[in-house]
Amino acid sequence: MLVKIIDYNKAYVQNFYDLNTEWLNTFFYVELYDEQVLSNPETYIINKGGFIFFALKDAKVVGTVALMPTPENGILELTKMAVLPSERGQKIGQNLLQHCIDFAKSKQLKALLLYSNTKLENAIYLYRKYGFKELVLEKDNPYERADIKMLLDL
Repeated sequence: MLVKIIDYNKAYVQNFYDLNTEWLNTFFYVELYDEQVLSNPETYIINKGGFIFFALKDAKVVGTVALMPTPENGILELTKMAVLPSERGQKIGQNLLQHCIDFAKSKQLKALLLYSNTKLENAIYLYRKYGFKELVLEKDNPYERADIKMLLDL
């Protein structure tokens, strides 16, 4: 079954929240910053010049990802990527990642930045496969769970 990736649609805002809180609660926990962003994606992402994408399968949201502005012009943070548990293992996350890279290149951005955790071995492998390089993780990064910071130059 083909997965279609679409731009942000207000009708799917609850899916954005639900997918991400499920994922966070499975692997970590929902931090205060996560709750703020997920509860108000238009305020924290869209209205600041960011983007949210949804993966649809038979018109059902099965995944999501966001590109959030950073203080550095031309660099967006790849964040809030989550796939429905029943749909994992079908390369939906990989499709979302590729969509973000293609989108960022089409917008002539400089780079994509991400924060993750090395316990997410499959995700880290995927990021490296797509060319993300590890950077020094700043102490005051936005996420308590983050133990790795990566950058993809475009």
